Order: sequence, then structure tokens, then C-alpha cells
Amino acid sequence: MMDPVLQQVLGMALALLFLHAAWHKWTAGLRFEAQLAEYRMLPEAMVPIAARSLMVLEALVAIGLLLPVLRQPAAILAALLLGTYAVAMAVNLARGRHHIDCGCGDTPQLLSPWLVGRNLVLVAVSVLLALPAAPRAPATMDLVLGLLALSALILTWLMLEQLLANASVLREWRESRD
Repeated sequence: MMDPVLQQVLGMALALLFLHAAWHKWTAGLRFEAQLAEYRMLPEAMVPIAARSLMVLEALVAIGLLLPVLRQPAAILAALLLGTYAVAMAVNLARGRHHIDCGCGDTPQLLSPWLVGRNLVLVAVSVLLALPAAPRAPATMDLVLGLLALSALILTWLMLEQLLANASVLREWRESRD
């Protein structure tokens, strides 16, 4: 069983992540198709269909995570999507294809073990969200603490994303100088 306030905070944070990811894919559809094709995990003819399907699935996951009645199936789908992304990244890293933009957002990020690890942490969070909530009524202070926790998670995520983006830029710069 999971504390309902913690479940709500993690659900909202993960929903924001999936909303951002879906938005990126919708607004940069052709770029995302090219990023997906670069993974070389699908036949070329399936890439446009897969790209559009991922856009829709990520939007549905985000909505589902915000609705308590749909949170459990949305969390399971989130874990499957994030796990699939981690596997695709790991396979390409094993192939030596480090130059690929992960397709994770607006800022280009080259594949790295850190991105795989990040996705595995998000898989674990998704699995936690699939657990049932403990039966307790949230108090007023829970709302305040929940908002503070959500803010801290968002700021931490933004900081980590910037660090990963900076690492990608530095890696590209080093490789261009060699």
C-alpha cells in the first residue's frame, strides 16, 4: 500500500513528464519520427505509425495518471513505455550508437547510460504508482506538503535534464576536437 498523498504527488509529477513528452512529439512530429528511425529498432515503414502511436499513448498515460480511477492502468502502461525506451537506448548503446538524440524532449540529448538509468528510475516510480493507495483521508497539511514536494520534484527534474543536456553538449564538443 502506498500513502495517497505520495501517490498523488508522484502521479502528478509523472503526468507532467508524459504531457511534456507528448507535447514535444506533437509539435516536432517529423523530428521525432527521424529520432525514432535513428534507433533502427523498427522497419522503416512502421516508424511513422509508431511515432504517432507513441504520441497518443503518452498523452493517454498523462491523463490517466491524473485520474485516480485510471491511475493504476496508466502507471502500468507508463512502466512499459519507459522500460521499452530504456531497452531501446541500451541496445543502441551496446551497438556503439552513442550519437543518437534520445528523442526525450526539446533539447537534444545524446544516448548515455545516465539516460537508461533515469528511465529505469522512472519505471520504478511507475510501478510504485500501480500499488493501491492506503485508506486514509488527506489532511489540509497534506495539500501544502504535496505542493511543496511536487515543486521540489519538478525543480529536481529540470536540474537533472539540464545536467544531461550539458553533458551531451560537452561530449559532442570533445568528440569534435579529437
